[in-house]
Amino acid sequence: MSGKIMVGSHSGVYVIRFEGDVRLAVSGSFDRYLDAMFADPEFVSVLIDLSVAVAIDSTSLGELAKLSLALQKRQQPIPLLICDAPDILRILNNMGFEDVFVIVSDRKDVRQQLAELPMSNDIAEDEMRQRVIDAHETLMSLNEQNELAFRKLVDALQAESGVRNSRRTGS
Repeated sequence: MSGKIMVGSHSGVYVIRFEGDVRLAVSGSFDRYLDAMFADPEFVSVLIDLSVAVAIDSTSLGELAKLSLALQKRQQPIPLLICDAPDILRILNNMGFEDVFVIVSDRKDVRQQLAELPMSNDIAEDEMRQRVIDAHETLMSLNEQNELAFRKLVDALQAESGVRNSRRTGS
C-alpha cells in the first residue's frame, strides 16, 4: 500500500492526514503547502492525523517535528496529533514527540473535506539529500536516543554531499 498526504483547512485550522505507508514526505509540494499554511494570515492551528497511517518513515517524522518546532518559534499552539496505532505511537514516544505534539489516540472523525496533496518528483538529488539531513537533524535534536540512532546516517549523507560538491567544483 502506498502512502499519500491529504490536506485541507477551514477558518485557519489546517489538517494534514497521512494515509497508508508514507515514505519521504518531503516533496516540493509538501514544503510549498507548509509555506502557504504559514503565510496564511488567518492561520490558527494545525492538526496532524496519523489515524489511517500504516507506516511512516523517519524523514517524514522529521518533517513533522520541524513543523511543530517552527510553530513553537512563532509562539503558536503546539499541534494536535491523532494516532491510535500502537506501533506508530511507540515510535512517536521513543522519538520524543510527546514534547512537541499533543498526542491523542481518541479519533474523533475529522469531517473536514480534504484533498490529496500531489507529490512532485521535481526535486534535485542534492536538495532531497539536504532535506533528509535536515529532517534527521531535527529528530536528533529531540533527544539523545535519536542522536545515537541517526548520527551515522546524517554523517554519511553529509560526507556524500561533500564528495559530490567537491566533484562539481573540481576540487
